[in-house]
Amino acid sequence: MSASLPRLSRRTLGQLKPDIRRPTYDIGAVTPGILHLGVGAFHRAHQAIYVEDALAAGERGWGIVAASLRQPSTRDALEPQDGLYTLASKSAEGERLRVVGALRRFLVAPEEPAALTAAMAHPKIRVVTLTVTEKGYCHDPATGELNEEHPDIRADLSTPSRPRSTTGFLVEALRLRREAGVPPFTLVSCDNLPANGQTLRRVVTRHASLLDPELGAFIAGEVAFPSTMVDRIVPATTDADRAAISQRVGLSDAWPVVTEPFTQWVIEDNFPQGRPRFEDYGAELVADVAPYETMKLRLLNASHSTLAYLGYLAGYETIAEAVADGSFARLVMGLMDEEMGPTLSLPAAADVEVYKRALLERFRNPALRHRTWQIAMDGSQKLPQRLLAGARERIAVGAPIRRIALSVAAWMRYVGGIDENGAPIDVRDPFAERLRALSEAAGRDAKRIAASLLSVREIFGDDLAQSRSFSDPVTSALELLLRLGAKETVRLAS
Repeated sequence: MSASLPRLSRRTLGQLKPDIRRPTYDIGAVTPGILHLGVGAFHRAHQAIYVEDALAAGERGWGIVAASLRQPSTRDALEPQDGLYTLASKSAEGERLRVVGALRRFLVAPEEPAALTAAMAHPKIRVVTLTVTEKGYCHDPATGELNEEHPDIRADLSTPSRPRSTTGFLVEALRLRREAGVPPFTLVSCDNLPANGQTLRRVVTRHASLLDPELGAFIAGEVAFPSTMVDRIVPATTDADRAAISQRVGLSDAWPVVTEPFTQWVIEDNFPQGRPRFEDYGAELVADVAPYETMKLRLLNASHSTLAYLGYLAGYETIAEAVADGSFARLVMGLMDEEMGPTLSLPAAADVEVYKRALLERFRNPALRHRTWQIAMDGSQKLPQRLLAGARERIAVGAPIRRIALSVAAWMRYVGGIDENGAPIDVRDPFAERLRALSEAAGRDAKRIAASLLSVREIFGDDLAQSRSFSDPVTSALELLLRLGAKETVRLAS
């Protein structure tokens, strides 16, 4: 923080520099209507902004209770600021700053699990949204089913009144509401999962059924789980961002958020207990979000992962640096145009060609330092929906997967934990130790590495390891990466 500046808070709002956008409503008059699980940079740059617009328009009953499921860092930074923070939207044209007031209360689950379930059980909470990342669902990424052997799930089944997992908190809160005769809240996943609403329904109802079949049946029949598609690039905030933004606004902000101008939220319109008028603030309310969701997963997210693994191995720190290399830009455009694009089935209103070209410009945004290492996290949870689902569809019709295979091979090279210069890679993944051990046991032999990693059924299922149409191109790409390095392999592939 900037020690010479006063701290951002409700008391100091009047000291903001005049060109900074700020809440125009009475923050003290806002009451909570939404509880968000997994409050982090993405939520604060995306869903919270739509809610902020609703509050500014007079919908004062939709303030957000922000809950962290693991760490207190967001609460510790923002609670002394009365929940206020700065959103910095950056592009080549410049920067726009806005102070946001939608987060009205903070909870940290490990510190006060009962307080979190009580907050969710409160009748005023009508919507619960989630950005807990793929791994937060405690599911098997290859099947979408609840991982009943996950340590957090086992603990929650043992002591359901003190939950640890996302599903444990949701089930306990829904149980409390049912017992009190309070209608259930609507559950809205905002994570990058295929059919994220259906996936959430599946894991929550299964968790509930293991505890109480009647509760499971109640949730399956009475709780709405609309699917969504969310899209906005939000890099991790750096100390340099904190210092620069604090100087710009004229107040010290412990945790601003940096993002791009583009934002998109497509939502299935199924909210029995009501919702803000999100459509008035730029969201798209639709009957079926699946085509939009698939488009984003297979174009933006698949390209992001491809650039992250290959870019990191090639020595590029950010996505913008990687895309500035013409070979990398051609590779991801080929991935979208020739491999992922043909797997999509979109409504007439969706212009996929415009979307693809816009993606490349967004990736090139020089004002965003979106690190390849950040995007590379938790690949074991991301690959099934970002890359493998499209690969399966291509293989089923006998179509080639050359670029998809290179992306998967780059992930295999990355999770080995040693970069092209012999330096260690800080691999952040739930399976990191297991993947590293498999890779090390295989030595520098691409065939052995590929076969070992393809045997991890939680990622690749039971089919892809047996498919020569998948394993052969992946192994060939991995051989090139090991022999030539990422830059030269991408040059040849593009």
